[in-house]
Amino acid sequence: MTTTATAIETPTHSSPAEVAESTHSTRGFVSLMVTQFLGAANDNVLKGVLIYMVIDGAWKGQLGSGGQGIVSACLSIPFLLLSGMAGQFADRHSKRFVSVLVKVLEIPIAVIAMIGFWTGNLWVTLLSLIALACQSAFFGPAKYGMIPELVPVSRISRANGLIGMMSNVAVIVGTLSAGVIADYYSPLPREGVPTPPGLLWLPGVVLVSVAVLGLIAISFMTPLAPGRKAIQYSWNPSTGYIWAIKEMAKGPLLLIAIAAGYFYFLAGLALLIIPEYTVVLQRYEVSRSEVSVLLGILGLAIGLGSAIAGYVSGSKIRPILIPIGGVALVVLFFLLGTIPPTLPPKAPTVRILFSSHAGLILGAGIAAGFYLIPLQALLQRLSTTHERGRVLGASSGISFGFLTVAALLYPILRPLFTNASGEHPEKIFLVCSGLMVVGLIGFGIALKRSKLTLTDVS
Repeated sequence: MTTTATAIETPTHSSPAEVAESTHSTRGFVSLMVTQFLGAANDNVLKGVLIYMVIDGAWKGQLGSGGQGIVSACLSIPFLLLSGMAGQFADRHSKRFVSVLVKVLEIPIAVIAMIGFWTGNLWVTLLSLIALACQSAFFGPAKYGMIPELVPVSRISRANGLIGMMSNVAVIVGTLSAGVIADYYSPLPREGVPTPPGLLWLPGVVLVSVAVLGLIAISFMTPLAPGRKAIQYSWNPSTGYIWAIKEMAKGPLLLIAIAAGYFYFLAGLALLIIPEYTVVLQRYEVSRSEVSVLLGILGLAIGLGSAIAGYVSGSKIRPILIPIGGVALVVLFFLLGTIPPTLPPKAPTVRILFSSHAGLILGAGIAAGFYLIPLQALLQRLSTTHERGRVLGASSGISFGFLTVAALLYPILRPLFTNASGEHPEKIFLVCSGLMVVGLIGFGIALKRSKLTLTDVS
């Protein structure tokens, strides 16, 4: 099958501040934040309920040990395959048009998920997750690409901090909701207590309702730049990546994208470990709702760290925050893998908040925000308007490539942490700590060879 060559026109390398002031809009930015919040919440509800069902619910054992890694791969592989094409689409059309289109498509996808949950069909539900990932892949480059169109250059770091904070508040809401919804959809058996029937309609109704709200939110987006119709599509997923990566390799953008992607590799492992705290804390008979509190703490912490990083950066980008966040992650991952997970004798949910691991997860999330926000801001600041969508698409593809590796690696690692004393998936945090050390060393070596420094960027 022949493919159309991707556009290789030479972009106009003007100032990164080249976006017209006329597109700057508080209403548009608020619309983006609300839309992003609802989309991220819906993603996490669907993924979260699926993961809980695969670990210890209605579909337990159908995907094998560590099967949540397969669920995560179904979410990340579409991003890997489509982000390059999504970047072309975002550059060719108005980012408002792209955003409205993907939000319209989210509604029938949520209906498919409703059918899967109602009929108890794992494969239909996984299909809806793959479709939602495809939809989100096309939203990503448009979402981050429109930030420099909606806010002045001097506020890009703070805008990214706000988007990061709202995204992670959405993760909190989505993950907490997923735990509650999973408990009602497929209740866990309790000793001496009759197991009530599940509410089969609940996940689907929530997903469809949030999708409709997302479409309403994006309808308030203000008009944006029309895009460049001269850009041709390549239906070969690798072609767009190759062009963008070659352009990014001419400066520090490729190093920045790889550093961001490596973070998602470790985050991907962490997000597969934490739902297994129903196993780690099995002797305490914790519910999925309680375990989802730990995921909520992580989301809150990343949002808090993102907001702090944005505030500290002010009108500048401060790359020095990257190694600070990275070193903190090394220490906190190590402590999560070595300190025994225990709960105090308190009421449900409260005991999770005061558990031995809650504070460490909080610290790790804040460190993650410090690490990630400068990288996201640099990608937007150092790319030009007419290539920004493709650069962000390639960066998204790199990140989801790392997420895919994490999803495929987890089922391999998971059996190694089961022995005669029981199952200890929390020990995989030690692997995360070691990998972060390797990543920081590699980043430091590459930094010396690049044009990037840790000094502030105006």
